[in-house]
Amino acid sequence: FRTYSATCTWVTIHISKLFHEGSLLRNNEENMQNVPASIPGLENVLRVCDLPSYFTLLTDKTLNRDFYIVETLAMIQASALILNTFEQLEPSVITKLASIFPKVYSIGPLHTLYKTIFTANSSSLKKNGRIRKEDKSCITWLDHQKAKSVLYVSFGTVVKPSVEQLLEFWHGLVNSMEPFLWAIQKELIDGIGNHVPLELEIGTKERGFMVYWAPQEEVLAHPAVGGFLTHSGWNSTLECITEGVPMLCWPLIADQMVNSRCVSERWRIGFNMNGTCDRLIIEKMVRDIMENQMEKLMKSTKEIAKKARDSIKENGSSYHNLENLIKDIVASVPTTATM
Repeated sequence: FRTYSATCTWVTIHISKLFHEGSLLRNNEENMQNVPASIPGLENVLRVCDLPSYFTLLTDKTLNRDFYIVETLAMIQASALILNTFEQLEPSVITKLASIFPKVYSIGPLHTLYKTIFTANSSSLKKNGRIRKEDKSCITWLDHQKAKSVLYVSFGTVVKPSVEQLLEFWHGLVNSMEPFLWAIQKELIDGIGNHVPLELEIGTKERGFMVYWAPQEEVLAHPAVGGFLTHSGWNSTLECITEGVPMLCWPLIADQMVNSRCVSERWRIGFNMNGTCDRLIIEKMVRDIMENQMEKLMKSTKEIAKKARDSIKENGSSYHNLENLIKDIVASVPTTATM
């Protein structure tokens, strides 16, 4: 079972070939922008700088890189591959993976498929999988905002922007004049201390709302939310796709670069900030996603969101694949001989 996308799985399998050709040596900025043509099906999509960081940030003799390559080679010996994605989102890549693995089960988006199957047990749905206490006050705040007017901001639990980066984002958000809801870790706010400029405090009180943790699925489904500034983790990306919300992607580590590139170049449901952390560019891109380009983005996000929801219905591809997975697991268990 891979917790990242089919595309990132496919990319990871071909990393060894890329290293052999020297395509991943990050000698200069120009080399990072080259298209790694040795990844079939993604020749005109991914650049060197879009590849998973656990390969591109390491030298050619790093043990950690070798570990990932060894694990990947072991992975392709599996009898089946389970993915948290849906066929209509990554059809060509899933087909390519099927040429390597005897069986491929795409059963995502798992967070919605889970709800479809277990809606009867509503009490377990409310608490299952939560690692932090959610702050529901943000939902009350969203209830008083105009439709599609709020930019939701969250960089997840692993990404740790520096104080300088946080302040650049904060300035860009406030200066964009767009309402924003920012779920930010307490330790990051504590790191800023008493050095928050007065204009940021005033702008946030007027147009923003900040919480340490938020019910993300509920936030993305709220009619007031019109965009998502995200680190492009796969779970967040899938949750956003399902709700039909355009994304502004700021990836930093692991598979996030691949996800961000797919969002902007393959699915056309958002913009890739390409590592930018400048308040002026952030301000412009926030306005683009919330106003200037929203109509164009909403067309593609709505189309893909419908496909995501259809996939987990009883006659959908993911629902069907999960049923087949369960049947195959049961069939593979040896029957106990009766005495």
